[in-house]
Amino acid sequence: MLTIITDPLFYALAIPAVISLGLSKGGFAGMGQIATPMLALIMPPLEAAAILLPIMLVQDANAVWVYRKDWSGRIVAIFVSGSLIGIGVAWWLASYISDAAVRIFIGGFTIAFVAYSIVGMMRVPREPGQPGIRDGVFWGALSGFTSTICQAGSPPYQMYALRLRLSKMTFVGTTAMTFALINVIKVVPYFALGNFTTKSLGTSLVLLPLAMVTNWLGFWLVKVTPQERFYRIMLVVMLVLSLELTREGVMELWAH
Repeated sequence: MLTIITDPLFYALAIPAVISLGLSKGGFAGMGQIATPMLALIMPPLEAAAILLPIMLVQDANAVWVYRKDWSGRIVAIFVSGSLIGIGVAWWLASYISDAAVRIFIGGFTIAFVAYSIVGMMRVPREPGQPGIRDGVFWGALSGFTSTICQAGSPPYQMYALRLRLSKMTFVGTTAMTFALINVIKVVPYFALGNFTTKSLGTSLVLLPLAMVTNWLGFWLVKVTPQERFYRIMLVVMLVLSLELTREGVMELWAH
C-alpha cells in the first residue's frame, strides 16, 4: 500500500522544486537543476532523486509528444549512448558514497554550473557546429552520471548542445527527447539500488498534478517569454541553495 511523506517542511520545499521541474520540462532547460538540491536540504539526496524521477517520466512523455517534430536524431543518439557510461558508473558508486559526499557533489557541481552560466566561459560560437561523436559521448557520460546521482544532467548537456547553435524549438525538442530516454534508462539502477519505496512513489503521485500543470505552463511560456529573466532568478536561488548544501555536507563529514 502506498504511503506519503507528511512533513510540512518537505512540501514547503517540494512545491517550488516541482514547479521549477515542470517549467524545465516545458522547455526552460536548466531550471529543474534546483529541484534535487532543494529537497536534499532535508532528506538523503538519492531519496529526493527517487521521488522526482517518476514525476519526470510523466513530464517527459508530455514533452516528447509536444516537441515530437522538433528534434535531432543524431544528437540524441550520440548523447544518450554516452550517458549509458555515466549511468553505469553512478550505479556502481551509489552504494559506496555517503549522503554527505553526495550533498557536497551536488552543491559543488551546481556552483560550477552557476559560475559557468554567469561568466560564460564557453561562449556559443557564431557559426553552428557539428555534433561530434567524441564530445557527445564525453558530455553524455558526464550528464548520465550527474543525472543519476542528483537529477542534474542538464548542465553537461547544455555545454555540448549550445555550441551547436540549434534553432530554439529544435534545441528544446532535442533536450526533451534526450532526457526522456536517459530517465527511462535510470529506472533500472534506481530499482536495483532500492531507491523506490511505497512512500517515495506515493509522494510522487501526490505531487504529480502540480507537476503536470507547471509542465503545460512551461510549454506556453517557452513560446512567449524571454528565458533570460527566469534564468537570472533561478541562478541566484541555485547559488544560495548549493552553498548551503555544500556547507551541510562539509559539516556532516567533519562531524564524522
